[in-house]
Amino acid sequence: MNEVLLDAVRHNNWATRRLVAFCQEQDLTEEQLATPGVGTFGGIVATLQHIITSDGSYVRRLTDGSLPWLDQEEDVDLATLATWAEDAERLWEHLLAGPIDVERVIIVDDGIREVHAGIFLAQALNHANHHREQVCAILTGFGIEPPDIQAWEYAWVTGRIWDRPATAQA
Repeated sequence: MNEVLLDAVRHNNWATRRLVAFCQEQDLTEEQLATPGVGTFGGIVATLQHIITSDGSYVRRLTDGSLPWLDQEEDVDLATLATWAEDAERLWEHLLAGPIDVERVIIVDDGIREVHAGIFLAQALNHANHHREQVCAILTGFGIEPPDIQAWEYAWVTGRIWDRPATAQA
């Protein structure tokens, strides 16, 4: 039943990890890592931290799992964020391994609202895409071409897309 979600959630995790790794590979200064772009959440590290902690919060509520770093509000570095992204990814994989009741009601916002579990899935994907694009915009503003993190690139990297043999194309 969760098979329809596999590529979407796995792409989401891959794209975040790829963007963190790309930023680690660059020779970005502390100033570049902290400088926000126009209309962005914050600087690169702050935005990546926001993506990963939000993603962790969504999956934690869906699984009742544990991610001890979720309540950490102090600034962190890219290496820490890479570890956190891997932790959250493992929890997503745990979620995807079993049935997901998208109609299950989850209480949020200090008990004043209820939301269906399926909305957490939709929000996780939308939220991360939105903010990853902000990080890419910041990188572009520095004259750095960001990595290709769209679903098509994920498909190539993971073997989920391929060229047909020439004999089959005719």
